[in-house]
Amino acid sequence: MGCVRSWMLFIVVFIGEVFLSLGRKHVGFFIFGDSFLDAGNNNYINTSTLDQANFWPYGETYFNFSTGRFSDGRLVSDFIAQYANLPLVPPFLQPGYTQYYVGANFASAGAGALVETFQGSVIPLKTQARNFKRVAKWMRHKLGKSEGKMLLSSAVYMFSIGSNDYFSPFLTHSHLLNSHSHSQYVATVVANLTSIIKEIYTRGARKFVFLNLPPLGCVPGTRILQPERNGSCLQELSDLATLHNRILPVALSKLEKKLTGFKFALYDLHTDVTQMINHPLKYGLKEGKSACCGSGAFGGVYSCGGKRGEKQFELCEKPNEYLFWDSYHFTESAYKQVADRLWGYTNSSYNLGPYTIRDFFQIP
Repeated sequence: MGCVRSWMLFIVVFIGEVFLSLGRKHVGFFIFGDSFLDAGNNNYINTSTLDQANFWPYGETYFNFSTGRFSDGRLVSDFIAQYANLPLVPPFLQPGYTQYYVGANFASAGAGALVETFQGSVIPLKTQARNFKRVAKWMRHKLGKSEGKMLLSSAVYMFSIGSNDYFSPFLTHSHLLNSHSHSQYVATVVANLTSIIKEIYTRGARKFVFLNLPPLGCVPGTRILQPERNGSCLQELSDLATLHNRILPVALSKLEKKLTGFKFALYDLHTDVTQMINHPLKYGLKEGKSACCGSGAFGGVYSCGGKRGEKQFELCEKPNEYLFWDSYHFTESAYKQVADRLWGYTNSSYNLGPYTIRDFFQIP
């Protein structure tokens, strides 16, 4: 496995050098957020297996070994990199990786817009922004102020963040929600997010891509939180996601008016995933509610891999027929479908505009 990792790193470095020799006319790709986009940063921090996926059967479909991605294979960001003719963007914390003109992945499973979300076990968005600050400084030092600024402003910045801010009060029995109304809590999450976006903007970022939140109460791991309801969605949690999704575009539009050159693309992941849950056959899937890997009702017990307390788990034979890989995350097959619609390969009305991610890789 070590040889495979070293070889993959060599390829990434080599491709990065090729880009550099071609005058850096590519567009860089910087990725922030949670387990939806984490390519393995949590492999390198002091945390528990609850926030890691560096063990079998994670990664089995595509990589044939676990990379730290919370899926059986690639993530949405991996497919987007492929469509943009970039190599897979490595984790920022991967030892030896410094080819930042290709991009960097700062995402951390379990992370939220609030520092308090799973505090001490993850890399919160605020710290991810601080890591990006180091990269921006490196870029200006390495390439010169003018060229560094040009590369940073032409790069694409992708975000998936917020889910854990709403999961955490339900999964850890914290009192975060008790002291706020739902609207106050959501407003705090979005305010923190916009504050960090501004910080990343000041480092040179201009082209931002956001995924809104899926129906959080309808994933296998939250369906089982109310056994008396026979596996129906946890409505309170889904309502928080809906409220977040209502406020987010308003906040982004305000930033667009306030910050010179700020552009954003927003993808309606909520509607997309809801459709796949309710109509899996329409998307070439056989199962839209239960996880491929896990145990208990709907595969909702977070036991995939047998390293999170519960050693016994079930694993389906064909992950590509499932929407959910484990209790909270999607299969490579589902991620690819989302990426295809996000990129625009498949016609959909889920790109809420004003731009798409493909636009950002094509415009200066």
